[in-house]
Amino acid sequence: MKTGLFFGSFNPIHIGHIAIAGYVLEFSDLEELWFVVSPQNPLKDKADLANDGHRLKMVKKAIEDFYPKFHICDIEMNMPRPSYTIDTVQILEEKYPQRNFHVVMGSDSMDTISQWKDYKSLLNNHQILVYPRLGSDIDKIKADYQVDVVTAPIIQISSTFIRDCIKNGLDVRYFMPVKAYEYMMDNRVYME
Repeated sequence: MKTGLFFGSFNPIHIGHIAIAGYVLEFSDLEELWFVVSPQNPLKDKADLANDGHRLKMVKKAIEDFYPKFHICDIEMNMPRPSYTIDTVQILEEKYPQRNFHVVMGSDSMDTISQWKDYKSLLNNHQILVYPRLGSDIDKIKADYQVDVVTAPIIQISSTFIRDCIKNGLDVRYFMPVKAYEYMMDNRVYME
């Protein structure tokens, strides 16, 4: 089964994540997509990161209406930190040998791929599906790397934008899946 691995801290998950995931599923040959919730991106600051449990629950609530096409994967929560994509993919391949895993990432991640652990092995041994992000040169990425570009729409919503809005007391319900938003508000995630 062709399974996409959509890695992220999802801090918090927003409608952009859902739209990209849906687009990748519909316009590629993937059969399902797993949201791999990462405890911490080794290349990002941990300061504004909500706890693992909150982020997992928000993702679960955000995607539950899309089951069985979307799944949540919490494997990195039980791995040494920081977690690395190459290690996660290898563990998942050992655990689920009947699946053919494909890594889904934004072009902004491709801009820093050379800083990733064993990035050449990741690129050489796994299909990578790249969706465009503002500020990245897709043509250069295609010229430099053997990846498949999914021409998804560029969505300019970010988790940082949502957290900043919350800090400023602004309403973000329009930018998040309803159940994830309700969970976030009920548990005052990012408000303290």
